[in-house]
Amino acid sequence: MTSDDWQDMLSENDREVMRRGKWAQTAGFGKRPALIIVDAQNYMTGIRGADDNKEKFPLACGEVGFTAVDRMVALQAAARRNGVPVFQTRFIVNPDADDCGMFHRKVGAGIGRGDNLYFGGTFGAEIVEPLRPLKGEIVLDKKKKSAFFGTPLLSLLIDKQIDTCIITGGSTSNCVRATAIDSEQHNFFTIIPEEAVFDRIEICHRVSLFDMNRFCGDVLPCDAVLAYLDRIGAAARDGRS
Repeated sequence: MTSDDWQDMLSENDREVMRRGKWAQTAGFGKRPALIIVDAQNYMTGIRGADDNKEKFPLACGEVGFTAVDRMVALQAAARRNGVPVFQTRFIVNPDADDCGMFHRKVGAGIGRGDNLYFGGTFGAEIVEPLRPLKGEIVLDKKKKSAFFGTPLLSLLIDKQIDTCIITGGSTSNCVRATAIDSEQHNFFTIIPEEAVFDRIEICHRVSLFDMNRFCGDVLPCDAVLAYLDRIGAAARDGRS
């Protein structure tokens, strides 16, 4: 990803700030990655090919969600093939008592509940079919934006001696961004595969990608991340890891 992708969004003063501070340096990859798939749930995408997603799934992100899921599937397969741990999260709210808090004060769609949102035991809360975890893969339920907040993710990453978090899922401006910031704050190399994250609103998606690349992680093409995962696998097979 290059700063040229963002020239139409930046003023001349913005570009000068970027140059002066030398923002958006490339941090690179570590040696022991984990793939983190954030909230790839039915309520976030709806049903592929359905013509009533907007009516039935009020928080769905539309076609961009399915496109990103396809790229996540490729990354998930590469991680499994190369012995890289895969963690998934689900945003799950109690259907009988509001344990969500501030989010429900801001988003009216959740108040009416229903099977196509994020309430425990509903279709909407489940991980989309193409990304269903294998036996032995860890799924963490959360109540807030970051995959680190209120979950044992950090302890699990430390246990596996992970130094690199590859963060995918949705939405880019909410849970992906919060997870990327926490990853950076814990000093993990932080990678965001650009085509494997998605959002409801294009400007939120683009600005969030720009800002994550500016200060907390490397936003990279999926193909570069796939090549990295294959290098990790090859090194492990050759005894070089």
